[in-house]
Amino acid sequence: MEMQQFHYDNKIVTKFIYATIVFGVVGMLVGLLLAFMFLFPNLTDGISWLSFGRLRPLHTNAVIFAFVGNAMFAGIYYSLQRLLKARMASDLLSNINFWGWQLIIVAAAITLPLGITTSKEYAELEWPIDIAIALIWVVFGVNMIWTILKRRQRHLYVAIWFYIATFVTVAVLHIFNSLELPVSALKSYSVYAGVQDALVQWWYGHNAVAFFLTTPFLGIMYYFVPKAANRPVYSYRLSIVHFWSLIFIYIWAGPHHLLYTALPEWAQNLGVVFSVMLLMPSWGGMINGLLTLRGAWDKVRTDPVLKFMVVAITGYGMATFEGPTLSLKNVNAIAHFTDWIIAHVHVGALAWNGFMAFGIIYYLIPRLFKTKLFSLGLANLHFWLGTLGIIIYALPMYVAGFTQASMWKQFNPDGTLVYGNFLETVTEIIPMYWMRAIGGTLYIIGLLILVYNIIATIKSGSKVEDELAEAPALERVTKRRTANEGWHTWLERRPVQLTLLATIAILIGGIIQIVPTIMVKSNIPTIASVKPYTPLELEGRDIYIREGCVGCHSQMIRPFRSEVERYDWRANNKQYSKAGEYVYDHPFLWGSKRTGPDLHRLGGKYSDNWHFNHMYDPQSTSSGSIMPRYPWLITGPSSKLDKSQTEAKMRTMVSLGVPYSDEDITNAQQSMLEQGTKIEENLYNDPDFAKNYEANKQYAVENGQEFVEMKNREIVALIAYLQRLGTDIHEGTE
Repeated sequence: MEMQQFHYDNKIVTKFIYATIVFGVVGMLVGLLLAFMFLFPNLTDGISWLSFGRLRPLHTNAVIFAFVGNAMFAGIYYSLQRLLKARMASDLLSNINFWGWQLIIVAAAITLPLGITTSKEYAELEWPIDIAIALIWVVFGVNMIWTILKRRQRHLYVAIWFYIATFVTVAVLHIFNSLELPVSALKSYSVYAGVQDALVQWWYGHNAVAFFLTTPFLGIMYYFVPKAANRPVYSYRLSIVHFWSLIFIYIWAGPHHLLYTALPEWAQNLGVVFSVMLLMPSWGGMINGLLTLRGAWDKVRTDPVLKFMVVAITGYGMATFEGPTLSLKNVNAIAHFTDWIIAHVHVGALAWNGFMAFGIIYYLIPRLFKTKLFSLGLANLHFWLGTLGIIIYALPMYVAGFTQASMWKQFNPDGTLVYGNFLETVTEIIPMYWMRAIGGTLYIIGLLILVYNIIATIKSGSKVEDELAEAPALERVTKRRTANEGWHTWLERRPVQLTLLATIAILIGGIIQIVPTIMVKSNIPTIASVKPYTPLELEGRDIYIREGCVGCHSQMIRPFRSEVERYDWRANNKQYSKAGEYVYDHPFLWGSKRTGPDLHRLGGKYSDNWHFNHMYDPQSTSSGSIMPRYPWLITGPSSKLDKSQTEAKMRTMVSLGVPYSDEDITNAQQSMLEQGTKIEENLYNDPDFAKNYEANKQYAVENGQEFVEMKNREIVALIAYLQRLGTDIHEGTE
């Protein structure tokens, strides 16, 4: 049999590893800064682009798409070539994938702190960047499939099945969740509204976790764990069951993020059923990974690569046991909106993704540079610091979650809430936030040890950019199944059929859940009293989105006595949130965490002056608050409300079905002036406000500075929006 010589492309793998390390440090340092902001709310006082609301999406995007994403590409580009016995089909496409992905990350790092965001969880980037993501993802997929077609190894190994499913599913999820109508180059509105937007978002959000953070890393697990342990995968049959059941079931589970919300009951129940079923394939994969180490556990004691991978797989098992548990309605009623969810997410991210990434870095760098790891001792120190960091981070967050859930739901014998002031809960869990910051610090110290160890390893070796390999050419065989060939064995040599079947498997659940919710009007009962936002309220809502308020405040009062009592302040008309209230919300703003109280019935509860003072100095109105100040909305040139796009925003909303008339759009500027003037007058009723306002006005005039009238400031638009919330619901509204 004639052998063909070729070279593996190690350059692309090395680039992705470097990017993984750099963005890992950056993303986690931003996360640590955010952890300390819970303890010192005004740590970045007055700097808008370093505020909590703007940095939070930067942290999640940096860790998910920059750190984990680059680690995923490194693992795939290394293992795919060796499993297929072929160099990547195109070095050009590989490099476009690399540099395009890094440019997207840089674009995110610039736009998110500037408040350019769609506010949708894990999909905050605006439409031009969304298009770039789709294009670069297609480049990655084309290169992968082209390489598969050029392979010298007939059967596709299990890892490649997961890589194919990752490419197909992420493409579908990203495209459908990112459908939006542009207003301008950096502003758009989701084509979905309210309940429908929430369902599509969490169909995406849950499955971004599934198919960006899980399936590619399962493929990486199936390659690197057997390699590092020098043992075969425990069970081929289990890997088949694991793959097909996982990709089919996972796609249905998104609605478990929306239990007890305004989402139709049937969609919630489907999400619960499939989430519980998800436990079996998830644990099947964990068992397959851990049992691959049978006969090699002695190596785990000494090999840091295996240490990291064992804890990673165990973390995956813990997170995938907890996920189905959290999807049970009685458990979700306790956990949702609390820090329990933060603990759950970080067990998965820090243990499963983080430790698997560290494991492949420690595995690959010595091989890519023809040397030994500089220090096994430092790698082991990193392992123990990281493990301790995860424990010290996660356990207090579980305690915080249980504390929040308990305090939020307690009633006195007379029917009043025991802890009626939301801040009592916040004060109680501050010690847990200290522990989280300490755990995160330990984890990052471990990462910095990795940086030193890897730099020293690279310096001691010599780069192998094009690694020589040889394999026999692939001979043509019949396309049909042979007599003794199993169905799946046949499928493993038919990549096109495998890709099509995987696509069908992931589309079924999405279609069955999403299409009826969008097409069948009875799923979203309308409420006649609900009207579109006024132009000023629309601008205020965009400021609310820009500042990331949705990261700390929900707008969804669930049908629990404790929530209706706590969050609907009205004496005789307390109601939970209804689906019809959100029909003009592009995007939805239900939130996923309550660091502060729910705001869905906020309108009219406080005066305009209270809101003004609360945004300028939250501690002045709410003693003990950990909310940061927002002075840039109130003072200085940045406080001037940009009204130049208001009509364009309204016209875009009309295209999305919001019933603004031509007259509404024509009179938008006058409407904003009138509503702003009314709020300005309300603010002026406060003697302290009037005194300071006049003094500032006089100072600006005397010093030749532009003075922005209060009615034209951003704070007034935000107050208009906050005062609107919940006011469409009247007595007898159904």
